[in-house]
Parts: sequence; C-alpha cells; structure tokens
Amino acid sequence: MAIKSSTATVSKAAKPLFFTLALLLSLSFFIVVLFFTPATKPSNSFPQSHFLSSQNSIKVYVANLPRSLNYGLLQQYWDSNHPDSRIPTDPDHRISTTHISKPAEYPPYPQNPLIKQYSAEYWLMGDLETPQEMRAASFAKRVFDANDADVVFVPFFATLSAEMELGSGSGAFRKKAGNGDYSRQKKVIDFVRNTDAWKRSGGRDHVFVLTDPVAMWHFRGEIAPAVLLVVDFGGWYRLDVKSSDGTSSDMIRHTQVSLLKDVIVPYTHLLPRLQLSENQKRQTLLYFKGAKHRHRGGLVREKLWDSLVDVPGVIMEEGFPNATGREQSIKGMRSSEFCLHPAGDTPTSCRLFDAIQSLCIPVIVSDNIELPFEGMVDYSTFSVFVAVSDALRPNWLVSHLRSIPETHRNKLRRAMAKVQPVFVYDNDQPGGIGPIPSDGAINHIWRKVHQKLPAIKEAIVREKRKPANSSIPLRCHCT
Repeated sequence: MAIKSSTATVSKAAKPLFFTLALLLSLSFFIVVLFFTPATKPSNSFPQSHFLSSQNSIKVYVANLPRSLNYGLLQQYWDSNHPDSRIPTDPDHRISTTHISKPAEYPPYPQNPLIKQYSAEYWLMGDLETPQEMRAASFAKRVFDANDADVVFVPFFATLSAEMELGSGSGAFRKKAGNGDYSRQKKVIDFVRNTDAWKRSGGRDHVFVLTDPVAMWHFRGEIAPAVLLVVDFGGWYRLDVKSSDGTSSDMIRHTQVSLLKDVIVPYTHLLPRLQLSENQKRQTLLYFKGAKHRHRGGLVREKLWDSLVDVPGVIMEEGFPNATGREQSIKGMRSSEFCLHPAGDTPTSCRLFDAIQSLCIPVIVSDNIELPFEGMVDYSTFSVFVAVSDALRPNWLVSHLRSIPETHRNKLRRAMAKVQPVFVYDNDQPGGIGPIPSDGAINHIWRKVHQKLPAIKEAIVREKRKPANSSIPLRCHCT
C-alpha cells in the first residue's frame, strides 16, 4: 500500500512539470517561426534570386551577345592566314589548314601559348553551353531569364580579341582607329549597357572574364562595377606616370578592382600533369625558365637572375614553353626540387601552375601577389614564400632552400599533388562541351563568384538609395 501511495504522489507531481515543458517547447517553436523564417519577398523591385541563393549552385544567365564576339571570333581566328608576329613558330597557323578545315559550332581554343595560358573564358563558356542533363557536376545552373539569375555572364572572348589584335603586328592596340579589338569591345559595352539587367544593377551582377592583363583595355572604367575574373591585379591599377623631372613612377588606383568584388582565377597550365606515383629523384635544386628582362616589377627578376645564374645546382634559362621550349620546360621542372616564381610584368604568371602540375615546389618571390581560390586552397602547404628583400640578399635564397630537409620537401610535394586538379580547366571534351570535373578550376571559380553575392546585393541596394545628381568620389577598397 505504501508503494502505491508513493507512486500516485509522484504521478500527480509530474503532471504540472509535463505541462510546463510542453508550454516552453511551444513558445520556442513560435519564436523560431516568427523571427527566423525568411520573408517571402524583399520590399524592392529586384528579383528574389538577388537576395536568396541556393547554397549548392549559382544561377547564371548568359547575355545574348552576337556569336561573332565568342565562338564566331574563334572561327575567325582559325580562318586567318596570318601567323602571330610575336613568336618564331605559330603552332595554330601551321596546322590550321589541316586541322580546322571547315567551320565548327564549337571550334577549339588556340594552342599558341601566348593565348592558351588565358583560356578560362573558353572553358567557362563551354560549361554554360553544355546541355543541362550533362551538367550535374557543375556548381553553376544556367537559367534563361535574367530575372531568375544570381549573375549575368557576359560571353565575350575578351582575351582572344585582344591577343588577335596584338598578334597582328598592326601596332594599333592602344588606338581606336583601325583596331578590331576596340570595335569588338565597344559592341559589347553598347549591348550590355542597353539591357534591363544592366540598368537594374548598374552592372554589379555581371561577370566578365578578363584573364589577359590587357583585355577590355579601352572600357575598363565602364565595367569596373562588375565582377571581374582576372589572373591578378597587376595590369589594372599600376600605371606608368611620368613626373615633372622626367622620371617614371607608379600610381596605384584601387577604384576598378578589389578582392571584395572580383575573383582571382588561375592561368591555364601549359605543361602536362605529373602524377605523384611518377615522381623521380630530382637532381637540380632550383629551376627557372622565362625572360630575364621584363617591365615594371621585372627589376627584381633581373637582379635574381644575375645573382643565381652561375650558382651550382641552379638553372636559369631564357625562353617560353612554346613549341620549341616545351620539352625543355617539362624536363627542367620535373628534375628540379624547387621552381622559382619571381614577379615579371605582373605579380604572377602561368609558370606557377606549370610548376604545380610538374610537382616542382614553387618558390614565390613576389610581395604583392594575389592567388586563385585563397580560402579554399592554402598555398603555404605546398609552396615556399620568400620576401623580396630576403631573396636579394647575397647567397641567402639558395642557402635557405638547401636547409629545407627532404622529409619536408616530400610533405610539400604530397600536398601539391592533392591540389593539382583544382587548377585544371580542360574537361577533355571536344569544344569544351560536356561534363566538367567537380573539383576542377571551373567549379572553384563559380563557388568564388557565389561568395560575392552578398556584396553584390549590398552594392545594388546602396546605389539605389543615392540621391539623384549626387557625387560620391571613388574610394580605395583596401584588401
């Protein structure tokens, strides 16, 4: 009897506790629904996609540019009978009559190394042109209404356009008259600035691929608000300005490019990938192949060259990995522990990505360098970073590299092998049309653009509330 009485007492006492817990749970659910459920529509005229975007994709609308500004331009390149005046042997115009005998819907991209290194525009466009049923691995979802898009992709082969003009040897690149590249740039600007999508956002949600440092040279101010895919900022805000005494100085302008809105993308590597299992004993300590004399930041390269050229275990070669120097570059990088990466005309070059594919540990001597996919890729796990001031100290660099033990070198090389696919554009599909690797450069670029969406939204909203005729000076977006 005592046991029954005790049980009943406990049961009665538990009832108020049960109702109290139930009430607290109900209140918690109400609070979550009331305060954390997103609004169904933002109180402005912008599409919902500008404010809310799926985490597993980015919605991309392709601006309806004339074909003559992308694949038609590529066909024009192959139809030309004029070899590139800047290189001794043009591999494309030696083979064009036999390999590209008739127009193709998706012609191949040039093999001329001066152009191929900038081919990101081709592979990104190929991904978007691929039928949706073949694009399961792509982070980008193509939409066919600009109102449904997160960003608007501008399908202008700006690098190809610039390089065709430069390679013609006409000398008209910086002029307007007689400059085919200028004419094409103007067509692009006139087209996009007259679209509703551009007028709605001021171009801030538009994406331009400008991997060549001189791409869209004549209209950079007009496209500055857009998301720019560039290999670095070296060709953008560094202008040679002559002072009153006739000397030259650098003027830095940060009003057109910024890590806040733009994306650093890799060069296209020119050398084939070496698998870690294929790696062999490396006999050379440090290797460099390139031009000794460069402009602007190339002064550091010249000084390094002079200090290293006669050092045992170091190879410094003039040249470029074109048709004649490619095999030499492959051999040099694959047989060397470290590959030197000093600044040239711009802070970076395709040499870095050739070194990664060759499992040659990059030695980066460039204090002002931007690298692709930082935040996704940690370069310190497979590269050696050296301050310019240290690199220029007599005998310091070689001594430093020799002091790195073999166990650590192997660790760096293993880490490098893991990131090799990240910097690969080519999907081994004709014309670039077909499935892409899920871990390749294209998806990393789309993910980086996706990360910019909140900043795009904020910039558009801030621009909307500016009073008419107001004047706000351009400011530095420090990075």
